[in-house]
Amino acid sequence: MALKVGCCGWAVRGGMEAYFRQFPLVEVQSTFYKLPSLSTARSWRERAPPSFEFTLKSWQAITHPPTSPTWRKAGLRVEPGKASLYGHLKPTPENFEAWKRTLEVAKALRASIMVIQLPPSMDASSENLENMRRFLSSVDRGGLTLAVEFRHSSWQLDVVSKVCEELDLLHVVDPFKERTATPSRSLIYYRLHGLGRRMYVYDYSDEELERLWRSWVKPYVEEGKQVYVLFNNTAMGKNAKRMMELYVK
Repeated sequence: MALKVGCCGWAVRGGMEAYFRQFPLVEVQSTFYKLPSLSTARSWRERAPPSFEFTLKSWQAITHPPTSPTWRKAGLRVEPGKASLYGHLKPTPENFEAWKRTLEVAKALRASIMVIQLPPSMDASSENLENMRRFLSSVDRGGLTLAVEFRHSSWQLDVVSKVCEELDLLHVVDPFKERTATPSRSLIYYRLHGLGRRMYVYDYSDEELERLWRSWVKPYVEEGKQVYVLFNNTAMGKNAKRMMELYVK
């Protein structure tokens, strides 16, 4: 299937089983906040159809410093004196351990892609670039494709393109808002966050889904590329289902 559509989370009534009946793909969001046990991850894999595909969001300990409100939301605690050693892809023992634990979950899910969402506070400074190079060139990828969502405005397209080429990364974008810096890759990965005033609070119209298909999906499909479309908005279940009805043959 050249186009795969899913949601960032189990966005349907009836739980996982209901989701499995409707979609071929999910991006697991809960792994960003807290990693599940390996037995839990294995049970998700066992409950899913053999052809069902998991991608997952990397644990926030790797990318987000403990000052991030997402740490407080998850109830994570840091040993005294170690707060500066987490997040921003710093090549520290703490981040490498967090990566190892995330990779174990990815393997239990037999995931194909790990999404690394950089925090809005992580700009394209020389320090952050060097940390990213040192960290991502050292970790075991376990056969995963690493897909990065750059969120600070300083990550200009040319900078992202160079980083992705150097480190063999896939650029994650919302196509309504920016262009991918890795159009030559065999895989395109979109995360759609909505177009409203409030982040995520949105319901895409058929006209907008048609624009998505015509402008940013169909051209790559016709080139023989695999295009992943993950909805990450309040109406994601509805919108993903409609996208499949219209364009997945």
